[in-house]
Amino acid sequence: MKVSRLFVCCALALAPLLPAARAATSHVQASLVAADIAIQPGQPLTVALRLIHDAHWHTYWLNPGTGLVTEIKWSLPPGWTAGDIQWPAPKVLKDRTGTVVGHGYEGDLLLPVTLTPPADLAPGTTVELKASAEWLMCEEVCMPGNSPVKLALPVAAHAAPDPTFGPRLAAVLAGLPRADAAWKISASRDAKNIILAVSPVGPTAGRASAPADLHFFSDDNLIAYELPQITKPDGNGGFALTLPISADGPKDAPKLLGVLTSETGWLADGSLRGLRVETPFASVTANSKPETKNSKPVNAAPASLAATLLLALVGGLILNLMPCVFPVIGIKILGFVNQSGHERSKVVAHGLVFALGVLLSFWTLATVLAVLRAGGDQLGWGFQLQSPVFVFGLAAVMLIFAMNMSGVFEFGLSVMGVGSDLQTKSGLAGSFFTGVLATVVATPCSAPFLAPALGAALTLSTVESFAVFTAIAIGLATPYLLLSIFPAAVKILPRPGAWMETFKQFMAFPLYATVAYLAWVLAGQTSESGSLMALFGLVLIALGAWIYGRYTAPGAKPARARFGVIAGAAVLALGAWTGWPTPPAPTDVVWEKWSPEAVAKLQAEGRTIYVDFTARWCATCQTNKKIVFHSEDVLKFFRDQKIATLRGDWTNKDPQITAELAKYQRSAVPFNQVWLPGKAEPVLLPELLTPGIVLAAVKG
Repeated sequence: MKVSRLFVCCALALAPLLPAARAATSHVQASLVAADIAIQPGQPLTVALRLIHDAHWHTYWLNPGTGLVTEIKWSLPPGWTAGDIQWPAPKVLKDRTGTVVGHGYEGDLLLPVTLTPPADLAPGTTVELKASAEWLMCEEVCMPGNSPVKLALPVAAHAAPDPTFGPRLAAVLAGLPRADAAWKISASRDAKNIILAVSPVGPTAGRASAPADLHFFSDDNLIAYELPQITKPDGNGGFALTLPISADGPKDAPKLLGVLTSETGWLADGSLRGLRVETPFASVTANSKPETKNSKPVNAAPASLAATLLLALVGGLILNLMPCVFPVIGIKILGFVNQSGHERSKVVAHGLVFALGVLLSFWTLATVLAVLRAGGDQLGWGFQLQSPVFVFGLAAVMLIFAMNMSGVFEFGLSVMGVGSDLQTKSGLAGSFFTGVLATVVATPCSAPFLAPALGAALTLSTVESFAVFTAIAIGLATPYLLLSIFPAAVKILPRPGAWMETFKQFMAFPLYATVAYLAWVLAGQTSESGSLMALFGLVLIALGAWIYGRYTAPGAKPARARFGVIAGAAVLALGAWTGWPTPPAPTDVVWEKWSPEAVAKLQAEGRTIYVDFTARWCATCQTNKKIVFHSEDVLKFFRDQKIATLRGDWTNKDPQITAELAKYQRSAVPFNQVWLPGKAEPVLLPELLTPGIVLAAVKG
């Protein structure tokens, strides 16, 4: 559940408990009205669905927020056509606590629709227009509403306005949201917000009042309806609105679509409450500012591949300063210090092999991304840290490196009987692996200048994407190449000595900090027990490394060394097996679909049955789920007692669920039942639940 939705639900949970039974009545009355008293053959006719809401009740706009849009399903005579609903400017809907719950209408509402009759209608006849209206009506609880509506009108050569609804519909049509030449609109976006700029065209003098209490209503859920919108005057009679982007909205919307309302109107006479917005986005990046008459967009996205490659190169350089790469810097600096007394060719070779490790690793990542993108996956940078297995493995590798730097054990000794030539080869292999490790720990970092380049790389062609990744790799490897290629730079480094052991052990602590960070990441990806087992696994891996170091120390007898290798490897494998992340064991209740037959079957088995009638548009239902079924006491009792759980989803119309609600004099959700073994009737629970209420009911 989104955090914003949770705020809405929690606010509802604080409302007074509602009565357990509600009469099956409608709080919205529907009818069909027309602008004219007669139908003219072939001439469009404006009709409207009229909804009269009880006090404090509301229905919803075309983008409801939390709710369902009102619909009209026409059953017209042959030859007739019906247009779409023409939506008046909506209002922000709030519950009694002041929490935003959606967009819609209250009071006496007219929703106009244009009907076009055939041209061959005979004057003097009567035509009956029929439709079925469906809506969601909400106060503190929500319930679907529906009603057949019809209207009989005579056919005539001429038609006068209806004396009651003609003027009303004319006013509604005149006030429908529309663009107006008096206002210029532009929009730009970054990763989190959209900036909507509205500026007047021409002088603003003569207005009844300036636009005030502005609010933007998005057609397509691009804007987070429940979050506040910030409005700032631009000093020239216009405004800039900061609109937070919804996580559930369209990802690649090319335009901003919706209605911008002003409670004082957009025109000089105070009319036109809603200004229609349909404007493409300008290209800006994060931290950009809206374009005004006296300013230009800043931090524009790279306009060419060359600019993107430059950003990638600079970003790769800056990666060396990121905390996640710092431990690797320590490892490599120690290597250069140790090699600084050697001949230049060997130092250069180590630098080139390190750079090769970086390049091949980035090319591997680019290949993986290209393959997954071709398969339709949506990926972000650092996506490998989304895998619990990868996070655990990386934590284990970093822990082993840290223990090595702390002096618990040493790699590359004569345990395996290698000669000096092979040791030299192992050193190059170590430089290569360090380059790989630098890439692995660097990728989750999005340094300055790097984010735009990576964003471009994930959308460019495969060849261009490889070029961007190559530029990042070159930037990351450049400092090490410079140290290895230029002898003077290497000579600046201090000579090997006893200080190196102290520095080496000190550099182990950033690695331990990295392990702690990875353990924290892993805790968010697994269950509590899974996180605990991962920590135990890391402890066993550390024990295996300690056994290896203890029994293979310099001068150890061959038998002792073999024991150290075998025992250390066995304990390390045991640690990997213990901590290996697996899909978390189900802690939530498993819901089966409700039906009378399912209830009867489970009753015959003597099971206790919990039935939840719910809907996605029901905010109170979401509150109940969060409060009750995130309670460990409830989950444990349900699992231990093998309580059957059934869910009746009323998000869409379901006559069987409607009949079940009516059977118990209910017409709204949430509605929860508990069927106890041997009981002919269920225990009916109140609308708002707590863990204590549910546990008391299922315990009988």
